[in-house]
Amino acid sequence: MNVRPPNRPLDSSNSVQSVPQSSRARGTGRPNPNSEYTADKATEGGEAHSGSLITVLIAVGANVIIAIAKTIAAFMTGSASMIAESAHSWADAGNGTLLIVAEKKAIKPADESHPLGYGKESYVWSMIAAFGVFMAGSIVSIYTGITEWNAAESETNYTIGFIVLAVAFLLEGFSLVQAYLQSKKHGQAMNVSAIGYVVNTSNPTLRGVFFEDLAAVTGLVIAAAAMGMHAYTGEPFWDALGSIIVGLLLGAVAIFLISRNRDFLVGYKVSEKIHGYALSELLNHPDIDSVSYLHLEWVGPRKIFMVAAVDIAGNQKEQELAQKFEDIENQFRSNPLFQEAILTLSVPNAEVLTLEKQALGQ
Repeated sequence: MNVRPPNRPLDSSNSVQSVPQSSRARGTGRPNPNSEYTADKATEGGEAHSGSLITVLIAVGANVIIAIAKTIAAFMTGSASMIAESAHSWADAGNGTLLIVAEKKAIKPADESHPLGYGKESYVWSMIAAFGVFMAGSIVSIYTGITEWNAAESETNYTIGFIVLAVAFLLEGFSLVQAYLQSKKHGQAMNVSAIGYVVNTSNPTLRGVFFEDLAAVTGLVIAAAAMGMHAYTGEPFWDALGSIIVGLLLGAVAIFLISRNRDFLVGYKVSEKIHGYALSELLNHPDIDSVSYLHLEWVGPRKIFMVAAVDIAGNQKEQELAQKFEDIENQFRSNPLFQEAILTLSVPNAEVLTLEKQALGQ
């Protein structure tokens, strides 16, 4: 069986090669460190990890520069919206730092204590980032807006503030485009939009950076409009309103990211397309007559845990059957998309799965 990746990439990009039976003990989730399979998988995983890490580093670098500039402008102008925006950028920088930690933690190889690897570390750290940093930025922004709502009217000179916002828009826009292009590339391979991909991807780093940058660009427009209305009307509540709206925006992003990370932490099923791909590979295998059960679950970014109940062709002896299972499992493990694959025998007279039922969602 040549387990080929689906029409590119279902979160992976390398062609799949078969592996020797000894590359991984059955059910342990741990490859032999000396096997060719391990080197191939590490290379592919490193390329995917590198792409996400570069995206995060660009975002963090831009956010630190922007946060410093916004903080200076906030002190110079006294603008509530600018204070909110500086809090927003510092929150984004902190969030990006935690996402880097998530990327590093998630690629730690499987061991005896974690046979399915450490992929879910990325969801833990991404949730911490969303809850702690985004919510902190949201609370600061809303609180600033409320306290400044009835501020006394004063002279305003927002020139430096508008300059900082314009520069920030360019930097945040560049980071957003980088995240969008990465999402679009993967989305096109799966025939989904960039937004559809980033919402449903198993990669929390890319999702976090994308929505962080989208919120940042939107927040800059809101802050500029609020400061402009304050300067035009002389009414400070416009500036305060802008701060509150930015805070609500951050809160909405935080809640969304927390929800998505929670989904993957508690066990999130794969898409129908990936489920259909795995089922077709099993059914197309010459040694498999039928499949009665198939469980596919994300256990990390671009990493799936598979359990399947199958009926093996012919009447084979127990030792031959165990070896056949091991061979098929290793072929799935050689696909970088699968963290672990476990096969078991179907119970007699079990209802079988078909691709037609898969297409109908049954």
